[in-house]
Amino acid sequence: MMEWTDRHCRTFLRLISARAFLYTEMVTADAVLHGDRVRVLGFNAAEHPVGLQLGGCDPARLAEAARIGAEWGYDEINLNVGCPSDRVQSGRFGACLMAEPALVADCVRAMADAVSVPVTVKCRIGIDDQDIEESLDRFVDTVADAGCMMFIVHARKAWLKGLSPKENREVPPLDYDRVHRLKTRRSELAIVMNGGLASLPHAAPHLVHVDGVMLGRAVYADPYLLSGVDQMLYGEAEPPLTRLEVLDRYTDYVESELDRGARLTAMTRHILGLFHGQPRARAFRRNIAENAHLPGAGIEVLRRAQDIVSVVPADHQFAENRTAA
Repeated sequence: MMEWTDRHCRTFLRLISARAFLYTEMVTADAVLHGDRVRVLGFNAAEHPVGLQLGGCDPARLAEAARIGAEWGYDEINLNVGCPSDRVQSGRFGACLMAEPALVADCVRAMADAVSVPVTVKCRIGIDDQDIEESLDRFVDTVADAGCMMFIVHARKAWLKGLSPKENREVPPLDYDRVHRLKTRRSELAIVMNGGLASLPHAAPHLVHVDGVMLGRAVYADPYLLSGVDQMLYGEAEPPLTRLEVLDRYTDYVESELDRGARLTAMTRHILGLFHGQPRARAFRRNIAENAHLPGAGIEVLRRAQDIVSVVPADHQFAENRTAA
């Protein structure tokens, strides 16, 4: 998610789940080729497994960006053909490319030839007035023939004319059955479903029909949703860290990054939902929101936040630990 899932966010989320596959925010091929690569591509080794999500429409540029990303150590290169924003459309990439499956295939083929890690595609079930049966099958068939073996499919159309990016996440109806049918038809492909999945209990039943599920904004709003991934989906015996343990370890990370010159607000903005639905969550968020941006603010802001959420009823803390275990 652009401007959301940066390296600080991904480091934080990795503390909650060791097994969830994480993705960068979408970055353009030109940003990789001509931008500050440390800022654009830098990540913590603890983030693995992590994929680099690229945007673009030029096969040669995408291939070079993919090659650079693979050299930086990313486990997967993903081409975003699902973003509906005006800015993305004006650059001729994102969801508008679903109208040009042959071009997407050329991009994927060039990227796959340039790297040894998997090249995947994130798309919608269709755009505008497309027939989602015929057009999605044609798109997937064309791109799969170019070497893409995994598609992450947002189970909504994207309306490129008349709806804002926010409305495109909410207004077009979800059609999970269409994604299920795609998997049935192309069973040899890995199909991951995205869109409107609000929790693991909501998402997990779809795994009977598809190979994976992707949660985005739901996790950003309530990050501790990921705490069930390792046990529920991967059968891990080790219980997840509690929210307080996650906060403690992330505070250590923040302190080390402050010493390297990172901005406090660049790191604290990602954790506002950590105590979603818990006692004193509002006071926790307020403390960070009102203090992290102040001149001279440092690690003491998070230390105070720890104190705020540590003062919870003993029976509630016990209940959280039992749930995590």
